[in-house]
Amino acid sequence: MNQTQIWNVLKGFNYWVIVDILCVAWLIYRLLLLAKGTRALQIIYGLTIFFIVVFLSDRLHLYALHWLLRQAFPLGPVAIVILFLPELRHALEEFGRPGFWGRSLALGRSEEMMRMVDAVVGAVCTLSVKRLGALIVFEREMGLEDIAATGTHLDATASSALLGTIFYKGTPLHDGAVIIRQDRIAAAGCTLPLTASPKVDGTVHTRHKAALGISEQSDAVVVVVSEETGTISIAVEGRLIRGFREDTLRERLVELLKIGETRGRLGPLPIGQMATRVGDALKTAREARRSTGGS
Repeated sequence: MNQTQIWNVLKGFNYWVIVDILCVAWLIYRLLLLAKGTRALQIIYGLTIFFIVVFLSDRLHLYALHWLLRQAFPLGPVAIVILFLPELRHALEEFGRPGFWGRSLALGRSEEMMRMVDAVVGAVCTLSVKRLGALIVFEREMGLEDIAATGTHLDATASSALLGTIFYKGTPLHDGAVIIRQDRIAAAGCTLPLTASPKVDGTVHTRHKAALGISEQSDAVVVVVSEETGTISIAVEGRLIRGFREDTLRERLVELLKIGETRGRLGPLPIGQMATRVGDALKTAREARRSTGGS
């Protein structure tokens, strides 16, 4: 094949076919991300096994079994709509969110995300001082619709006052977890799965076991406040990291939630961190002078 023939083939090729295939593949990928971590994924697995059994029963000449399974085909579309009704509604909601179409289109929400982080950090630090337990789950790529369905639907703006009210001891929702989706509180009073890992220390309480459990089953980031000690911890990827302060908690959440473009608006934060560090250094120096007998 000479260069002229190659050029004619390339010139006559419909490149929109490639674009079409890439768009469909990308859309399927995004839908699978939404389904991951929800009941929809188990239903997809079940349907896949069902069609494999139908195919094998035909190939192996199991006529009675094949006929029986084929009777479910006319009811298939209706059954799929019923089975996936919550997930379809959630998918349609996600279509309208900038985050669904990629992080590059979601830059306009960075400021709202940073305000949400500030509200959460402020509420968590207040709850820590008051020794009020808290469990806050940040949804990332994997959907947590099944978990949110176990609690009370809110869809409210995240604020320190609202989070403080939710976790105030004696309120109906204070024992459950809060689910934060994007920059909003999706649900409160949710039940999380407990970790089944044998490596977890026996001193770890139920709230922390729940945080580890959901971090093992999804890519969620979980902030926990201990009711006994007021210690602030983060559970992510099945690991529990303890001992956060206000500045370190904010920095870690910004990193884990990938709010990289918002670092520029943290003008007052470095000054606050510097003042804290200077104060800590002066305190250390005074204690060192006392220990050596200085004035």
